[in-house]
Amino acid sequence: MQVGQATDGNAGSNAGGLAARVEFGIGRVTEWVAGWLVVVEMAILFAGVVSRYYYKKPFTWTDELASILFLWLAMLGAVLAYRRTEHMRMSAIVNGATARTRTVLEALALAAGLAFLGLVLFPALEYAHDEIMIETPALGLKNVWRAAALPVGIGLMLAIGLTRIGRVHAIRDVAIAFGIVIAIGVLLYLAKPLLNAIGNYKLIVFFVLLVGGAVLAGVPIVFAFGIGTFAFLALTTRTPLSVVVSRMDEGMSHIILLSVPLFVFLGLLIEITGMARAMVDFLASLIGHFRGGLKYVLLGAMYLVSGISGSKAADMAAVAPVLFPEMKKRGAAGGDLVALLSSSGAMSETIPPSLVLITIGSVVNVSIAALFTGGLLPGLVLALALCGVVWWRSRDEDMSNVKRATGKQIALALLIAVPGLALPFLIRAAVVEGIATATEVSTIGVVYTLLYGAISGLVFGARVEWNRLWKCLLETAALSGAILIIIGTATGMAWALTQSGFSRQLAASMSSLPGGAAGFMAVSIVAFVILGSVLEGIPAIVLFGPLLFPIARQLGIHEVHYAMVVILAMGIGLFAPPFGVGYYAACAIGRVDPAEGVQPIWPYLGALLIGLIVVACVPWISIGFL
Repeated sequence: MQVGQATDGNAGSNAGGLAARVEFGIGRVTEWVAGWLVVVEMAILFAGVVSRYYYKKPFTWTDELASILFLWLAMLGAVLAYRRTEHMRMSAIVNGATARTRTVLEALALAAGLAFLGLVLFPALEYAHDEIMIETPALGLKNVWRAAALPVGIGLMLAIGLTRIGRVHAIRDVAIAFGIVIAIGVLLYLAKPLLNAIGNYKLIVFFVLLVGGAVLAGVPIVFAFGIGTFAFLALTTRTPLSVVVSRMDEGMSHIILLSVPLFVFLGLLIEITGMARAMVDFLASLIGHFRGGLKYVLLGAMYLVSGISGSKAADMAAVAPVLFPEMKKRGAAGGDLVALLSSSGAMSETIPPSLVLITIGSVVNVSIAALFTGGLLPGLVLALALCGVVWWRSRDEDMSNVKRATGKQIALALLIAVPGLALPFLIRAAVVEGIATATEVSTIGVVYTLLYGAISGLVFGARVEWNRLWKCLLETAALSGAILIIIGTATGMAWALTQSGFSRQLAASMSSLPGGAAGFMAVSIVAFVILGSVLEGIPAIVLFGPLLFPIARQLGIHEVHYAMVVILAMGIGLFAPPFGVGYYAACAIGRVDPAEGVQPIWPYLGALLIGLIVVACVPWISIGFL
């Protein structure tokens, strides 16, 4: 998930030193603004909840101000992710290449990103200028104050990228990379007559060969999507290129997506306050003495924590460090542990408030409350399937040295864990009962968790790492920016595909598949397993959800049922080696060599696939409680 590796080649030169200082200055200012934007957004949304529910006098301006600041948070977060080289990418092929090839591919990732940013900067400025004529209804502000976030964010990323030429990446490698980018561009330009003559087959050139090739070469997904869309519109249509920017704005501006950074922060917060550890300790005291007990605890903890944080990386980071040391003492191999951790990540994709649930609800217009209700049982079905594998593998485990917790120890662990165990139910109840929207409810969780941390520290003397709060705010901004800008470019790409007529052709071909709804569901499972592995989860959902959900409705498949199936399929791909990025994230969190987990993970993935088939064949599991 990196764009390049720093080297010290020219760091001592005057030019290199100046470039480093420029990047450092941009980074520090961006960090300060983005970190405080996360705080301000939480304060605004929580004020909206209090004013509406407690005082019965809702503020009319909270959603509008939050939306304005949200686009700035998304773009500045994308700048932070770019500086940290944390934009999502498929790095398996790059990592497996020779050292020389790898340096060129890393430079190609930089060059492709700079090419897109440079090409889209002027249309972004043009788009922001056009927004001067529009005023916001509640605050009466010119909409340019909001739209300016797009050219500012694009410009800052462009500046950071330029400072890395000759300092992080050798000039020779960058020259080769730009030569490749320019050669591809010239080739496509010369092929314009042929591309226009072959009808929609040209989509294969832009969105399969160009985008797919860029993704496989390690170009960050956001830039791969952006380049494909920009090239398609520029070379084969007369559409103003500012439309690319307006589609990005539209994709990133759904107010429901504001819950993404807030749930990411909540996930980090439950770790530093010790709430996650309290829940894990309680589960361990309850069933840790059984054969495979701590593996069951890991599955249960991932199920519970996913119901709080909504962020898969935060879930794994909260659970693994607590359990892995003791599990290794009991003889568990590192490869088996990361295999189970990865599988549990895929298992819990539908457990509310999953960021994927929030994203899919916003892009295909499905009720978030319905998705939150429908996601619990599918996750439980997959958890039970994994439990079967755990039971089989642990049936001969030696438990002679493991002591069973006493009733007093269990009761004490329960007392400490009750606030954490109650939080998932509090979050869901607040949404279902109308106390807060799916966007606002995360602020309730944040305030609740902060109070828990303060009380546990003062009353029980618990160790709370408050000094990590600012770092968590920055991690929240960077991860959210990386996610949201992908949603923006994927929205533009999906719009381009729709305008080309591809969506109608896809609907016709998918509707005529043998087996009707069952055939369509089977093809969707295979497609999203592959897409989840190559594109990661959220980009795959944003890009193909608007195309496939109307077909599902046409075939009589309930939208919530279909959402659960494709999300779980995507999750299996996301956490499956050799391409699944989630698998490598689990290995990094567990500090285990990825090669060790490749063999142990396949029985778990097989169990997940069986569970997915059960969910697909029994709609009641997803919609029985709606």
